[in-house]
Amino acid sequence: MARILTTTLLAATVLAATGGTANASPAPGTVHRMSGPSAAAVYWTPAMMRAAKPIEQLVAPPSGRPTSVPAGQPRSVEPRSIPNGGAAWTGGGAVTRTAGRGFFTFNGQNASCSGNAVTSANRSTVITAGHCVKYQGSWHTNWMFVPGYVDGNAPYGKWTATKTFSTPQWTATEDINFDIGAAVVGAAADGKSLTDVVGAAGIAFNQPRKQNMYSFGYSAAAPYDGTKLIYCSGTAIDDFLASKDVGLTCNQTGGSSGGPWFLNFSEATGTGLQNSVNSFKYNFFPWMFGPYFGADALNLYNQAQA
Repeated sequence: MARILTTTLLAATVLAATGGTANASPAPGTVHRMSGPSAAAVYWTPAMMRAAKPIEQLVAPPSGRPTSVPAGQPRSVEPRSIPNGGAAWTGGGAVTRTAGRGFFTFNGQNASCSGNAVTSANRSTVITAGHCVKYQGSWHTNWMFVPGYVDGNAPYGKWTATKTFSTPQWTATEDINFDIGAAVVGAAADGKSLTDVVGAAGIAFNQPRKQNMYSFGYSAAAPYDGTKLIYCSGTAIDDFLASKDVGLTCNQTGGSSGGPWFLNFSEATGTGLQNSVNSFKYNFFPWMFGPYFGADALNLYNQAQA
């Protein structure tokens, strides 16, 4: 399966339309504690970051997939010209600081995804896709987040993960409906936390479907090269095939996985409420799909921010 494995003035809001409070203790097997996290910042030189491949270019054949993955396997699509398909974001604003690239080692190879810093109690939480922290049975190592990434440069610093998380469903069977992950990053040398430096996007759960949304990510597969923040926008649809996810007409490619989707996004300020992440595409439709942020996404967020 070749998936698109593939806010200082920011919204600091959490909307949680649920009937209870999530347990902050991670379920067994849903958290991975990094060994030697400080070494990751040294490991990821500018040249290494430029050379990292989108994870979907490194995956094993689908024969190794768990049998519980829904029928109609998501496949990546070739880039094409489509409305709202994926343009470089030139609007500036908060999203250019909170969104960034995630770098990690997957099965001995250097890979990349996207992610976003969100408001959190620990001021150190990044939301991404589940397959951007764990895939094909193994947790990624050397995990580092670079907000505002620019062609091998880290204008807001390199933030290495101390722990990564995913939902129980993704951890156990890689259920595409729960392809959500999180990373908690360590403090900078001066003691500042991630969102003290870049700000934090708001995050929302259990919101109505079929709203206008914006998707962002660092697409790194052709025709993109991972050097720019790419975006799509439009009215979300519901997947009517193999998942319960939401979708947008979008030409983002590999490397954009884990990038944030926003509700109530302001182009003037670059702020909104994160409500999904880039997860997968089918090979016969020009849409990007992302998991619905419901109770399980809220539990994951609470575990990470504790």
